[in-house]
Amino acid sequence: MMAAQMRGMEGELKVQTLKDILRPAPPDTMGEKKDKIKLVNKAGESKSPYVRAHASNPVAWQLWGDEAFELAKRENRLIFISIGYHACHWCHVMERESFENEEVATILNESFIPIKIDREERPDIDRIYMNYVQATTGSAGFPLNVFVTPDLKPVFGGTYWPGPSSNKSPSEDQVDFLVVLKKLEAVWKDQEEKCRQDSAQILQQLKEFSADGTYGDRLGEGSDGVDIELLEEAYQNFASTFDTINGGFGISPKFPTPSKLSFLLRLGQYPQAVLDVVGDAECRVAENMAISTLRKMARGGIHDHIGNGFARYSVTADWSLPHFEKMLYDNAQLLHVYLDAFLLSRDAELLGVVYDIAAYLSTTLAHPDGGFYSSEDADSYYRKGDTDKREGAFYVWTKREFENVLGTQAEPILSAFFNVSSHGNVLPENDSQDEFIDQNVLAVVSNPAALASTFGMKEDEIVRTIKEGKAALLAHREKERIRPALDDKIVVSWNGIAIGALARLSAVTKGFDPEKSRDFITAALSAANFIKERLYDEHEKILYRVWREGRGDSKGFTDDYAFLIEGLIDLYEATFDEKWLHWADDLQQSQNTQFYDTEGTGGFFFTTKSSSDAILRLKVGMDESEPSTNGISASNLYRLSSVLNDDSYARKAKETISSFESELLQYPWLFASFIPSIVARHLGLKGTIVAGSGDEKVKAFEKQPRGALGTFAKLTTESKWLRERNSLLTSFGGDGKTRILVCEGGVCKEEPVSEDLGVEKLDIADRAEEQKEAS
Repeated sequence: MMAAQMRGMEGELKVQTLKDILRPAPPDTMGEKKDKIKLVNKAGESKSPYVRAHASNPVAWQLWGDEAFELAKRENRLIFISIGYHACHWCHVMERESFENEEVATILNESFIPIKIDREERPDIDRIYMNYVQATTGSAGFPLNVFVTPDLKPVFGGTYWPGPSSNKSPSEDQVDFLVVLKKLEAVWKDQEEKCRQDSAQILQQLKEFSADGTYGDRLGEGSDGVDIELLEEAYQNFASTFDTINGGFGISPKFPTPSKLSFLLRLGQYPQAVLDVVGDAECRVAENMAISTLRKMARGGIHDHIGNGFARYSVTADWSLPHFEKMLYDNAQLLHVYLDAFLLSRDAELLGVVYDIAAYLSTTLAHPDGGFYSSEDADSYYRKGDTDKREGAFYVWTKREFENVLGTQAEPILSAFFNVSSHGNVLPENDSQDEFIDQNVLAVVSNPAALASTFGMKEDEIVRTIKEGKAALLAHREKERIRPALDDKIVVSWNGIAIGALARLSAVTKGFDPEKSRDFITAALSAANFIKERLYDEHEKILYRVWREGRGDSKGFTDDYAFLIEGLIDLYEATFDEKWLHWADDLQQSQNTQFYDTEGTGGFFFTTKSSSDAILRLKVGMDESEPSTNGISASNLYRLSSVLNDDSYARKAKETISSFESELLQYPWLFASFIPSIVARHLGLKGTIVAGSGDEKVKAFEKQPRGALGTFAKLTTESKWLRERNSLLTSFGGDGKTRILVCEGGVCKEEPVSEDLGVEKLDIADRAEEQKEAS
């Protein structure tokens, strides 16, 4: 279910609020009381770093599974489900305020069955109850807290509630967590039957509105209203919400929204038919909106200027104050987007950001044996020996620290460059926990030319001073500060995004920075091999979702397949090693078998039919912090259909788009990941196959920004599997001679081959040199 559907549910779904819960009702007859069992905290038995971190809580956390469910049924208690993730700031706040509190623990342990869940391990459970909370309260976030019946039907839910040790008073609409607990304890005791009836009714309404995930079949059979005119409507929405001053969309808080930025960058790269609909000028504006946003983000506090990588989002509209958690999925998506922006703009600053993100992935988040870790926390200790963690402590600076670390000559220059002041640069209204008093979040507010004029120095001297100062700050930070905790889970879906981004970057940099190119492809290959060796069952052809200290129990969800398949296709197009394309094909067949809706409207469910502990089976269509699994799946199907000459894949891609037709027609801007497939559905794909050399054709392909879906294959005399899988290629180029085949619109034509294929040389080597100097 998606936000678009949530809008349709407002006013129709029965909302269980505290006022409803507190309304007097005749008490049920509960029978004789039984002796209460004593729960034991089992969080330490989990492999999840997030769940394990709660092992010392007085709350006796149970693990999600049949044992806890049976316990709730036997004791006839509500289950309290708390869902979060390791890097979540407010999850840690609620833990300190509530879950470490003895009074809270006593109520939870004696009257409920408390269960702690890592949303990154069980995104299926998270999505179900997130949809419930969003539908009943109008908003959602983390931590996600839901009270459910012993058979898992939701009764009441919300996000962060202030605990007994909170330093701020609950707002009019936000009650204290102790109040919530006591009221739910009472209502289950006195109104259990009403709770059960209401929760069953709510669940039924959720099932009806999910309609197996979509509204796709409600416009009438065989409708085909999804056309490329939707691109113009999506563009107009983005243009109307664009922040012309700060970049990005809407007001604070601001998220990077890579799917939106990718849509804007790709718009002008589609065939002319799309430009005729949207407008040439509008496509140029779209590209400028995306690139200006990316520059603002790169200079803002959301970017770690001393280390590498981007935080998850900004509290402020100008990107100056982030929530400091860093996520793999954000940085991997941003690597794709910044790479496209560089290829379109040839801007050395953007290439520097590309290298920055790649360095973060391949160092801080890299497992020694391959694969990428999930995230770094927002909170950490400011100094060695501190007992209390603070948000952003690893990243912020006082003016005095700048003076001590940089010295009298460099400090004024870097303070002016990074907006550092003696009273700090975080406004009090943005510091609800009083953690940033006199602290500065570094953001670039000047440039070397302006500083050279201000300080009466040469510009190259300013550049050198900034570079040396950043190195000094980094050395101090690494020596004196305690790095935020690392969530060292390896999640297949997020690794798939990173694999694809690094593979594309390797191909782009091969010509002008071969050493870095080898580093990037090595990181991508190591991750792909790690997943294949440790998280893939070759016999069953299924994925497992998580690795940490061994393979986790949860089998892969549809996002694991979708994002990994996309990454493997990108990896193939960067290496032309057909084993990656072969694996992508195997995974696509497995995804189709396990998740595709063959009985309803088409498209992919998030879970398999055999999933026993999910009360709803949903389809994910809308872009969220990650791209739409169905949008990416449709693109994968079209790309594989093209390179493998498999029409069954193209049919499933079209059906997947149709399954979300109603939502796409109403809110196309919420489904940006579907747009490339919509274009392909109406205008087709271009597939290019090169046999033999064809180096210039390959180089041109490698340096293209993403636009319309297309495929590129390179055959050698060793390309046995691909020739068998695609009957068109059985004998093509088997003699080793250079040949080029272009397939489009169901027709394949061979291009003439000459010494000079007329490929435009992309002037990026100079930009690379500029980037090295600037950084």
